[in-house]
Amino acid sequence: MSVGHGRALACALALLVLAACGDKSKQQPPPPPEVGVVKVEPQSAPFTKDLVGRLSAYRRADVRARVPGVLLKRAYEEGTNVRKGQVLFRIDPSQLKATLDAARASLAQAAATNTNDKANAQRSQDLAKAGFISKAGLDTALSTERSSAALVQQGQANVETASLNLGYATVTSPIDGRAGQQQVTEGALVGQGDATLLTTVEQIDPIYVNFTISVGDLNAMRAAQKQGSVTLSDPDKASVEVMLPDGSTRVGTGTLDFADAQVNPATGAVNLRAQVPNPQQQLLPGMFVNVKANLGTHNAVYVIPQPAVLADTVGSYVMIVGTDGKVARRNVTISDMHDGAFIVSDGLKPGDALIVSGVQKAREGQPAKAVPWTPPAAPAAPPASSAAPRVQAPAAQSAAAK
Repeated sequence: MSVGHGRALACALALLVLAACGDKSKQQPPPPPEVGVVKVEPQSAPFTKDLVGRLSAYRRADVRARVPGVLLKRAYEEGTNVRKGQVLFRIDPSQLKATLDAARASLAQAAATNTNDKANAQRSQDLAKAGFISKAGLDTALSTERSSAALVQQGQANVETASLNLGYATVTSPIDGRAGQQQVTEGALVGQGDATLLTTVEQIDPIYVNFTISVGDLNAMRAAQKQGSVTLSDPDKASVEVMLPDGSTRVGTGTLDFADAQVNPATGAVNLRAQVPNPQQQLLPGMFVNVKANLGTHNAVYVIPQPAVLADTVGSYVMIVGTDGKVARRNVTISDMHDGAFIVSDGLKPGDALIVSGVQKAREGQPAKAVPWTPPAAPAAPPASSAAPRVQAPAAQSAAAK
């Protein structure tokens, strides 16, 4: 056999081997990707709204100087809790005591005069019966007695007023609450012409959280209730959860106790208020907080894990494994969130195999191997000083996750 003939035979054998390998690869395609799925069924879910609120005191009282005088002493510790009737300030009572003594002296003098006038009137009546004085003389005596009696009443009123003013020299708290900073220092002249503000007492357990709902949201809620997709709670049964601004700590649950009957023209929204227990006094007036208002119930919706939702320019969507074993896209309408899960009101059907894990490997129209999805273990609680991130909206997941 010649050398050329041998080379040709070797090339032919190599081509046969390559052809056999190619046929073998065509006969054994790569296995479909494995994806974790959950079967979805319609259910009820809480209807909530995430809002921002601001705290205000349950009750607030301005403590003012009601009588003029020099402020002698502050009798409380600033920033501490005080009880109703507890002494907060003392005003110099010297001038007020002198005024009370003068009023009592005037009352004693009026009472003495009235006693004499009564005796004179009685004598005049006796003499008039005997004809010893004229009718005009009797009338004068009786008129004098009535005038002195009126002066006694006026003197009694003056004594009561002076006694009240002397009592106002001891300034007490009108309510239970936390007393604020002293507004006037000792030695200052207060109560001259107006009631000088001395401090403020605020009751913060419970505490109010004030928030608003836009007119658009209200109209959408009413339309959803009319369609039957949402059942709204009675206003007096709606509850709220209050969280710190970082969203990591729930600090209280309260009840809605006020809903305005008109729209605020400055904001275009309706003012709402809830009452929240605050036994630890962790919440303070003026703070901004996150509010989750539980306003009712979603009817016949799908509660799906957050990783299952993707978004692109069209909108939010999910991937499912159909009965034919192939991946299909479903555009969905997300109406709310609950405990980190999305509430889908449209786009899914009962029994759909929703892809939760491995969605990056799934391709629309291609087969996929569906296995039950296992939720990941809950992460360890972060340190108290760290702030947990807020849950992002579906649009934050881009179509690049496909």
